[in-house]
Amino acid sequence: MTDLQAILDGIHAELSPRIGEGKVADYIPELAKVDPKQFGMAIATVNGDVYSIGDAAIPFSIQSISKVFMLTLALGKVGESLWKRVGREPSGTAFNSIVQLEREEGIPRNPFINAGAIAISDIVLAGHEPREAIGELLRFVRYVADDETISIDDRIARSETQTGYRNFALANFMRAYGNIHHPVEHVLGVYFHQCALAMSCQQLAKAGLYLAARGSNPITGHSVVSPKRARRINALMLTCGHYDGSGDFAYHVGLPGKSGVGGGILAVAPGIGSIAAWSPGLNKVGNSQLGAVALEMLAARTGWSVFGD
Repeated sequence: MTDLQAILDGIHAELSPRIGEGKVADYIPELAKVDPKQFGMAIATVNGDVYSIGDAAIPFSIQSISKVFMLTLALGKVGESLWKRVGREPSGTAFNSIVQLEREEGIPRNPFINAGAIAISDIVLAGHEPREAIGELLRFVRYVADDETISIDDRIARSETQTGYRNFALANFMRAYGNIHHPVEHVLGVYFHQCALAMSCQQLAKAGLYLAARGSNPITGHSVVSPKRARRINALMLTCGHYDGSGDFAYHVGLPGKSGVGGGILAVAPGIGSIAAWSPGLNKVGNSQLGAVALEMLAARTGWSVFGD
């Protein structure tokens, strides 16, 4: 077995002079306050081992990484009929674009852009009050991470609610086309709270393990989704997980992944493990600048790319 701790230590040593690169997301006021000079990374393997470096134990706002867990819940509720309301193609436009949504008559291009994730939140909300839907997500994430301490950062949720005008526009636009079934403020209440989930790299890496282990949590032995569904969620992460930087991430890293504007990235090495990287500074397409570099280095040094070593 490759010495993963030695590889991580080497990546940390090499990237230490660059910690703080990129620009924190300043359009969400609470995220603008985050110290950019932080960097952490963790690997959780299907054998039950966890390796980490740097600030891997510090919770951060996972933001759009939560869309992976919400998609898993929504598929569990409605199955393949979900794809009548959300597409499966890369967007090629900004994650909060309204232009594409108008052209495609209220059907978002994929579940990982904002409009798609808002439609997914609407699906999970069915039969629930917003508080119950948020509770369902929190219980699920605690379950897959095997960690009851994971929580939602209410300050971030409030900050997003107060400034999320474009998300309100997207939701109202889809409502006009009949693709949002609940009151917009209820759906966005769920959406803003899911994005405000606070997790460390160590917790996030453990939470992603079911996607690395054919749909089961290899540590607890619990089945989460079918192997087929895990494979399909990974496929969407590979093609759509990094907004309009998805092709670039696939080219350089070669692993399914999902980024968030809090500076986190969750990546999956099928059959091997789940990796979380975090550094708050973002590149020009809204993905963690140092996190992406660290994952590229890890993939190169381990040969974990899904396209071959």
